Amino acid sequence: MAVSLVSNSYLDETSSKIRTKPVPWEGYQRADLVTSEELALIKKVDRQPRAKIESLLLSDGQTYANLYLRLLKKLQRVDTMQCILVLIADALHDHDERIPLFLRTSQSDPDLPFGPLLKSFDTPDDFVQLKAAQILTVLLSAESHPLPPKLIHPFLNTLSSFISSGASSNKTDVAVQCLEALLARPECRTAVWGMPEIISGFMKILSSQPGPQMSYQVAFCIWLLSFEQEVAEQINKKYDVIPLLIDVAQGAVKEKVIRVIIATFRNLVTRAPADNLPTMLVARLLPFSKNLAGRKWSDEDIVEDVQFLRDELTLNFQSLTNYDEYTSELSSGHLSWTPVHESEDFWKENASKLNDRDCEQLKILVKLLKESNDALVLAVATHDIGQYVKHCDRGKKLVTDLGGKTRVMELMTHADSDVRYRALLSVQQLVSQPWVTV
Repeated sequence: MAVSLVSNSYLDETSSKIRTKPVPWEGYQRADLVTSEELALIKKVDRQPRAKIESLLLSDGQTYANLYLRLLKKLQRVDTMQCILVLIADALHDHDERIPLFLRTSQSDPDLPFGPLLKSFDTPDDFVQLKAAQILTVLLSAESHPLPPKLIHPFLNTLSSFISSGASSNKTDVAVQCLEALLARPECRTAVWGMPEIISGFMKILSSQPGPQMSYQVAFCIWLLSFEQEVAEQINKKYDVIPLLIDVAQGAVKEKVIRVIIATFRNLVTRAPADNLPTMLVARLLPFSKNLAGRKWSDEDIVEDVQFLRDELTLNFQSLTNYDEYTSELSSGHLSWTPVHESEDFWKENASKLNDRDCEQLKILVKLLKESNDALVLAVATHDIGQYVKHCDRGKKLVTDLGGKTRVMELMTHADSDVRYRALLSVQQLVSQPWVTV
């Protein structure tokens, strides 16, 4: 594990250049920033062959772990910080047994080992920030006790900024890898779930059609999050994750991407079936799962998960009424021309049900009408308003009171021809139907 837990070509290439750069250690001693003992120790490893440094770490590993972190704490010049961070990362590379040496530095200074690394995020240098994130992830992942919020939150805030603020591809890459490692810890899952900018960042990355490795890593993060009950219950309601993951899985060329997405769906169904199965059915996960069940897989886990998912979806599909299907589609926000919309019998039987529970479903329909930017959703929602008004005595007044009539009239000038046509038909219903107030 160690530093390979977070790998990035930019960090590797820049580290190689930094290993050859001189650092004015003697000048630091003359300025009383380092002691003569610290100078003697650092000179033994400064720009030295790997074998020599390894020999010193073998005999004096604890001494050097303390030295590196003390120097990082008190020296603030960017090139010097870069050098120290490379020395720390090199010491940890392929040497998990050295992680405790760095964790034990807290015995000599309670600010170590994490304080100087967290402070590095204040340095306006990409390499310093990313290298510190890489090292912090290694050390935090190895902690045997739950991590306190004072450690987790500053680090997660930094990773959030890497992901969400138009960050460079290197920042996104490193942040996702760090989160992939940290989310194995329950306290980190809870903390990340409380940071919507990170979850939204994951959705944005997946929506941008990244490569297979990034798709896998982000999906892996979502899979880890889905082990939390609250996440399983709410993640689709808040972030519309199910249709997005289905799209990613359908376009995936790597088996591991499909495997982790199907495993995520299994978690969502197992932990919160009522919250997720209806949306999965609306998003047509059942035919996709049947398709997957017919494929050959190298991993037995994916076969079992696909069969579980197919069986659960089939069972629920059989008990789903037309109205259940319609309300599931409404709640998903992904309206399309499924048969219920254009069935006169459906609207005769069910239009008045949109008024149940203080017009809960009607309000969702009008909200989609007002907020969606998708022409297909607008066309279907506008059509449904017309059908509802046609078959519900109080429909015209309720739609008008909720602002639906005004919105339908606005859509008569929409750029999409089908939206304009459906709006025209719906307005005719709104104008022609009698106004019933009771």
